[in-house]
Amino acid sequence: MEKEQELFASIVKKMSRHKGVKVGRMMSAPGITSGGKVFAFYWKKEMIFRLGKEFDAVAFGLKEWHLLNPFKERPPMAGWFCVPYSESRHWEELARRALKALRASGPSV
Repeated sequence: MEKEQELFASIVKKMSRHKGVKVGRMMSAPGITSGGKVFAFYWKKEMIFRLGKEFDAVAFGLKEWHLLNPFKERPPMAGWFCVPYSESRHWEELARRALKALRASGPSV
């Protein structure tokens, strides 16, 4: 297992301690869900977080990131932030923030 995958697995384990958080899938990639909705996943050696359109990656302190853009013919997916391993020190906190954002966006899950 590569270092990126190992870190993702450890974050999944920690996040699974939260009520209702489970392992899931997004775009055939391993993910973390709450209430059946993915809030973070691992894809192409990056973690992708659903943080919402209002999240300010620069103010948070990220130097390297980009919006998720899996479709060639469509614009990037607003609110989905891809964070490379070079910024992995932030992955766990971003996963917590993504869970919090998901829970704040709808009924308690």
